[in-house]
Amino acid sequence: MMAYYKSGEEDKLNKRKTTPTFVAEQEHRKKVLCLTGLAAYGGFFNVCKPKKGETLFVSAASGSVGNVVGQLAKLFGCYVVGCAGSKEKVDLLKDKLGFDAAFNYKEEPDLKLTLRRYFPDGIDMYFDNVGGEILEAATDNMNFFGRIAVCGVISEYTDAEKRRGPNMINVVYKRLTIQGFLSIEYMDQFADYVSTVSDHLRNGKMHALEDISQGIESIPSAFVGLFKGSNIGKKIVQIADI
Repeated sequence: MMAYYKSGEEDKLNKRKTTPTFVAEQEHRKKVLCLTGLAAYGGFFNVCKPKKGETLFVSAASGSVGNVVGQLAKLFGCYVVGCAGSKEKVDLLKDKLGFDAAFNYKEEPDLKLTLRRYFPDGIDMYFDNVGGEILEAATDNMNFFGRIAVCGVISEYTDAEKRRGPNMINVVYKRLTIQGFLSIEYMDQFADYVSTVSDHLRNGKMHALEDISQGIESIPSAFVGLFKGSNIGKKIVQIADI
């Protein structure tokens, strides 16, 4: 989540700041050309280490990180399935962002069977933003030498009862790689990320998602909403427009 304000005075300092190209660039920097986007880029390419044609599962796929991961993976040539917590989010993943498939995890009584249905030949890569039972189910459906990039565990931050671990027998015998990471590890790739994604955004190959709340008084509810999965894309609080 981030907070920002708009200043009309800044536009007067440099005429370039009023051009459509510059305005679009600044809007994209708030939404996707930031550390959450870098987490998606760095985790996908450095931890998942994709190969064209491989399968990828993304949890919290409509969030600020997950939606970028899925779009990058599709452009790379992967088969991508995401999960989210509402029909609106699922429809967005499939209809706007181009995911091959998506499902509402809240409507699935057995996540292991659900993933088996969407990945009949197994999962090569799992980008984890959730932890808990989804991580457990994904691990059971991984292919041999699968890679799991652990970016976050949103289901576990506020509920210790949801903490679960993968089946370690699967980890051993399938020779899985499970790696946590932080976006700051990939700061040396930030310029490449911005250049690559900016081109995709300009060409309409990617979409930047934002969820804006208005006013400083909305910060507490916006923050709590992150843990309830209320946001779609980057959560932003606009403090003022002066």
